[in-house]
Amino acid sequence: MTLSQNGRELPVLYSFRRCPYAMRARMGLRVAGIACELREVVLRDKPPEMLALSQKGTVPVLHLPDGRVIDESLDVMHWALAHHDPLGWLGAPDIQNWVARFDDTFKHHLDRYKYASRYDGADAKTHRSAARDVLAELEPHLEQGWIGGAQAGFTDIAVLPFVRQYRIADPVWFDAELGLPNAQKWLMAFLDLPLFLGVMEKYDRWQSGGAGIIFAPQLSGDSKNMQ
Repeated sequence: MTLSQNGRELPVLYSFRRCPYAMRARMGLRVAGIACELREVVLRDKPPEMLALSQKGTVPVLHLPDGRVIDESLDVMHWALAHHDPLGWLGAPDIQNWVARFDDTFKHHLDRYKYASRYDGADAKTHRSAARDVLAELEPHLEQGWIGGAQAGFTDIAVLPFVRQYRIADPVWFDAELGLPNAQKWLMAFLDLPLFLGVMEKYDRWQSGGAGIIFAPQLSGDSKNMQ
């Protein structure tokens, strides 16, 4: 069963609330004001409908009414913002390639810090330090609160879900010993951002064959409410 709104079939988004890739896809859709049918999945028991669309078995997976499938989180963000970009995010270049650096280097060390037991020979503290090095490089670029500016942009939203995971691994250490005040304030500001809070509601697991929930209508008021 696929939901519709105002007589139009909605895109279907397979998502998992805590997945950082799914978070940034949901935020991109929300900023763009694109409604979709959200199907909350459990990754250890992936629904066959999702696997039929994308054999990767990861979220997000966005199934468009015309049959196209987008199964990369950054591609979901770009697709959504290409339709409506009220904050001008696509016009702000990622000069330092922070998104790629966080997706590659930071995420590599984050996984081996947070889930060290899953990787042979991984030392959690070594990888914690290596991930911190990436944040230390970013630290001087956060003087205005966000990466290169006074408001959150595409790059911030793309990388902060992973910084959130980094803190979750040891919140006491992050808050007391990270020693990067700009990065710490940056993450705390993100966690209070209406845009972030608006995509973190808890939903029941989607049941195969049933309907999901309508997600990501435009936030009330203008785009300033997202900041």
